[in-house]
Amino acid sequence: MTQVDNTLILYNRAFKLALFTILFNTLEGLVSIFFGYSDQSLTLFGFGVDSFIEVISGLGIAHMVLRIRRNPTDARHNFEKTALRITGLSFYSLVLGLIVTSINNLIKQIKPETTTAGVIISLISIFTMVWLKNAKSKVGKDLNSSAILADAECTQVCIYMSIVLLLASAIYELTKISYVDIIGSLGLAYFSFTEGREYLEKAARNKAERSNDE
Repeated sequence: MTQVDNTLILYNRAFKLALFTILFNTLEGLVSIFFGYSDQSLTLFGFGVDSFIEVISGLGIAHMVLRIRRNPTDARHNFEKTALRITGLSFYSLVLGLIVTSINNLIKQIKPETTTAGVIISLISIFTMVWLKNAKSKVGKDLNSSAILADAECTQVCIYMSIVLLLASAIYELTKISYVDIIGSLGLAYFSFTEGREYLEKAARNKAERSNDE
């Protein structure tokens, strides 16, 4: 097998991983938002919204892989840079929404009916994201692709968010302490803020690199 053939196989694998990311996060988002809304679990609802933001990131990576497969020397496409900015701003919007809703729930003493769905969803997400992160890291290293490796790190943050959801859901289910769900949602807000900042910094670096190239 030639080096070119091996590289093509790796890019095909990277594209499949991006598609899996998009499909899994779409399904995860729909299920999480449904149960988060019906059970009044703010942490689960916020987790679902985060899943859809990750879909935007996955679209950017999928587009990049397709472009590189056609022409490895092409500069980063505007679609990918726009995806970075939209993802970053979406994370910031999620932070604002989580904080405002947390304050509202605290004032009105709104608490979840149950968080069983959060426990189940978070466990599935943790196992899936650990596998996905390792797979993306391997492909990224084999291709020496900073973009794919960065996407793997974003998946690592998804693991942290899943752990926050698991802890908040499990503790609430055991104790029924209303503040637990609010604390969990603020934990998601923290990780969403760090993610949003990272994406906007990437977008700014890409813009600067393009200006230098010109």
